[in-house]
Amino acid sequence: MSDDFAALASRLRPQCEAFVVQYERPRSALLPIMHLFQDAQGYVSQDAMQFASDLLGITAAEVESTVSFYSLFFRKPVGKYMLQVCRGLMCELRGAESIMAYMRERLGVGHLETTEDGVFSYEEVECLAACNRATCMQVNLEFAYDLTPSMIDDMLASMRAGTYAVKPLVQSEKPGRSWKVKQDTEVGTGGKSPGTLTSSDPNNAGGIGDPSGIIMLDRIVLKDSSFTGRSRERLVRDASGVAEIVDEEGGVLRAGH
Repeated sequence: MSDDFAALASRLRPQCEAFVVQYERPRSALLPIMHLFQDAQGYVSQDAMQFASDLLGITAAEVESTVSFYSLFFRKPVGKYMLQVCRGLMCELRGAESIMAYMRERLGVGHLETTEDGVFSYEEVECLAACNRATCMQVNLEFAYDLTPSMIDDMLASMRAGTYAVKPLVQSEKPGRSWKVKQDTEVGTGGKSPGTLTSSDPNNAGGIGDPSGIIMLDRIVLKDSSFTGRSRERLVRDASGVAEIVDEEGGVLRAGH
């Protein structure tokens, strides 16, 4: 933990603790705490997630799984203006494809990318529920409606000049080209998110006799429901092939009982 984050955490701790006492379960305060740190840092850092884990008494994996679920949390630094253009059906019917193409051309970036100067991050999102004003977008979660190329030019110019009506996001660190987190693209090759690194068995599929998750992987990849030679899997069809199972009370029941 850096000295800068330690000072930030000390400053925000009273607000975080005030969130916690509002809820019956401490972990219910996770979302407002993460929003608080994102407002202060411009994104949700690993230090912020570890702080929440320690404060709320939950694992780092639980914190990160929650943060990664919500598209409004960023786990890497982003631009001062998050530009999210709607690509829902109504916007598509009203010319969203041409609007998105124009935005990409004017910004010089693609979907989920940030401009070199760190001013703009660009994303194409699902329906923003403003179909009566299509084509629409959000700028730092504030709506802009009835988009046209000339309107986009005016918006970008005023953002660069610092005169746009929507306040820019905080930037505690200069963003990179993309705010995608590396492990998001590595699931298929065994990549792990930081929150699972301290877990003793992050791959456990939950099956008795399958501590590594390999049997469940066989089921998915091989589409083999018989599991020849693997009779201890929790979904085995023949109960007599299970050497032992554990009941809810933690006792042991022999097969066939």
